[in-house]
Amino acid sequence: AWAHSSSNSYLLLSERDGAKVLRADVHLRDIDVVFDLDADRDGQVVWAELGARSAEVLAWLAQGLRVGSEATACVLNPIDTQASERADGIYLSTEWRVACPPGVPENGHSLNLTYTLLFDRDNLHRALLRIDWPQVQSSAILSPERPLVALPTVNPSAAEVLGRYIVEGVWHIWIGIDHILFLLSLLVLAPLVPARRWVTRWAAEPTLRPAFMEVLAVVTAFTVAHSITLSLSVLQWVEPPASFIEPVIAISVVLAALNNLLGWWSVRRWRLAFVFGLIHGFGFANVLLDLGLPTTQLAIALGGFNLGVELGQL
Repeated sequence: AWAHSSSNSYLLLSERDGAKVLRADVHLRDIDVVFDLDADRDGQVVWAELGARSAEVLAWLAQGLRVGSEATACVLNPIDTQASERADGIYLSTEWRVACPPGVPENGHSLNLTYTLLFDRDNLHRALLRIDWPQVQSSAILSPERPLVALPTVNPSAAEVLGRYIVEGVWHIWIGIDHILFLLSLLVLAPLVPARRWVTRWAAEPTLRPAFMEVLAVVTAFTVAHSITLSLSVLQWVEPPASFIEPVIAISVVLAALNNLLGWWSVRRWRLAFVFGLIHGFGFANVLLDLGLPTTQLAIALGGFNLGVELGQL
């Protein structure tokens, strides 16, 4: 039921009153893994349990974040700490004012941001960085393999935006176990010849072409459908809540699998792929919106993410 819920933190670099501000949103569930905050063992971390160890938590956050040049770090001065709600639960949101020494960055080099929280405990954890400065809007993903990113001083080119979102689309489909299970459930019978008998007694297709056409029909229907709703959601024309979308995605996996057991009387698989692909598109959009889309190159980012999802499926 939670196959689509990965461990992500969200970082935002912005400007406020002429100063750079860093905000980090970290899920209480992930902080609990480090500090064991659930004192009453009821399976939930509440604000009072976090407050009892707030000094430790804030110190841990500060040591896992660094802004500066290679040689010199900027000082992170705390501004505010509060709880915030996202689609998958409650996050601890902390803000710092970034104070860099004179001459940093030096020699024309850009600032770097380093993030090392939780990577030692979960190698699938990711930090999604969004940069929203007056002259620069960009984004990046930080991972155990890439914990450091150079902060851009100009907006990225169209090719850079396309490449970044293709990679993010590929990565998203690979960690989206729900999407993978749905497609596998629809494709598992593609190499077999439908017959009026129990499905386990269907014969194999004698040639490649019928199986290939069946796979092509399913994948194309899924692609067209999720592209429609992904675009509608990113453009904020249709915005169903994640609390509805995520359970329906889980149900789609179950129904696709049950449909296989109906054999000859089953619904054509490409039709199921299209109907539920519309729902899966909203799931893709929830992640894409969390990444932070560039306002000036929205079409390129959207197209790149879609292309990345298709490459990941292939």
